[in-house]
Amino acid sequence: MHEPVADGGSAVGTDLLVVVVISPRDKVRHAMRALSYCGLDAWTALAAGLLWLSVGAWHGVLGIVLAVPPGVLLTGAGCARLLWRESRRVLRFVALGAAVGCILALPAALVFSGTKVLGLLVISGAVFVAAGHASLRSDPPRRAVPEARRSLAMAARVAVDEVVLAGQDLVAAPPSASALERVHREVAAARELFAQRGWLADPSTYHRKPPSLEVVRLDTRRLRRGAGVIAYEALEFESGYAPEAAEPGQIRWLGYAANRTAHAVILRHPGAPRPWLVCVHGYRMGHTGFGMWIFDATRQHQRLGLNVALPVLPLHGPRRAGRFSGEGFLGADVLDTIHAEAQAVWDLRRLLSWIRTQGATTLGIHGVSLGGYTAALLAGIDADLSCVIAGIPPTDLASLVWHHAPPPSVRLIERSGLVYDEIAELHRVVSPLAISPKVPARGRAIYAGIGDRLVPAGHPRDLWEHWDRPRIVWMQSGHDPRTPQARRLVEETLRSSLNWPPRSRAP
Repeated sequence: MHEPVADGGSAVGTDLLVVVVISPRDKVRHAMRALSYCGLDAWTALAAGLLWLSVGAWHGVLGIVLAVPPGVLLTGAGCARLLWRESRRVLRFVALGAAVGCILALPAALVFSGTKVLGLLVISGAVFVAAGHASLRSDPPRRAVPEARRSLAMAARVAVDEVVLAGQDLVAAPPSASALERVHREVAAARELFAQRGWLADPSTYHRKPPSLEVVRLDTRRLRRGAGVIAYEALEFESGYAPEAAEPGQIRWLGYAANRTAHAVILRHPGAPRPWLVCVHGYRMGHTGFGMWIFDATRQHQRLGLNVALPVLPLHGPRRAGRFSGEGFLGADVLDTIHAEAQAVWDLRRLLSWIRTQGATTLGIHGVSLGGYTAALLAGIDADLSCVIAGIPPTDLASLVWHHAPPPSVRLIERSGLVYDEIAELHRVVSPLAISPKVPARGRAIYAGIGDRLVPAGHPRDLWEHWDRPRIVWMQSGHDPRTPQARRLVEETLRSSLNWPPRSRAP
């Protein structure tokens, strides 16, 4: 069985193409450097945890309550880091413990003395940065991806990603043996069906053309943002998506009742027709205020004068079927992931059909993270888009899920008989790398984080190659779409591809 590789693909660059040949000696040297460095963050974390616990013990019950969360996390993660130096996953909990320490140092000022609070804040911050540095140093050399700068800011950005991954580990529930048996049967049946229908040979044929969207519900709503209020329209429509009757998991998918209704936020100007921008959010998002903030939607709407739509992906926000937004979209249920992505494209195509009836002169898509994956897939299906911007995009969901799954879950999956190669083969029907882009070359753009822990740099690099090397911006950041470099790329691409605003109206 082939194991998934987090950093796959071949050489890529922006204006300069760089190819790095990695020798076995280089790999050994890199591993030795990473192992020698991990002692520093481990001992620092251990010291910070013990300091929190000892200070808390001297300040009664309230002091202990404040000290236990960071103290236990840092002490435990520090010990684990010393015992399992080769495990990068432990760094997530080192960073998490340090982040909790930085946060709780503020209310601790009500109980501890100023000197103690400052000491706890400084050592927690030092551990946070050290975890980010250690994470960066554990990266193997990557072909044609620019080198990450060794700075405090870069280390802190990487540590933020590690905290997010630690949070996902804490809420992830391992799949049951009975569920994995069912998934195994579904994968086997789906591989046979998909091959018979020709969907694996030509993945674009898996995506049926949906009917045009004619009936929608629109309500005017307001969102408080700081001292101001943003007026927007809340759009709803019946998705109408259903997997084909013969597909495994069809009945289960149709049982997610809230997911049958599609939602979107609309920001539009009165008057003459103008371009539209559709912003597709990432995994576990789907909330109005956060979506507007991530995409800086009011800026695109007001400064650039665009009409903006922010759709909600299946199983997210008001469409969720589990405890959390996005639960079930990525996970062990292989067919659910495929149906979720297929429905995402279906819903977007229906929304685009409605937008075109509203007088859109041109149309662009900007997706972030999982939304970047979906936007890239749509670029190979809809030929009438003027531009597609893929922000920090994954390109191989099977590899990404396998890469981030906790080791106990991976062992359960492998013992159930599921094979990575077979799962990856099924994912071809919703893979942006399996379908040629239809969007004009000048309308394709990508931005990616060199230090991204959630979406390793090999993913956007592979999309860059598949898209015939369009403009790509490599950011000295983690999984963050709100950098100045990303904003500049988005605005320049929109202005050049959508031909808006007219020169006479440009700000």
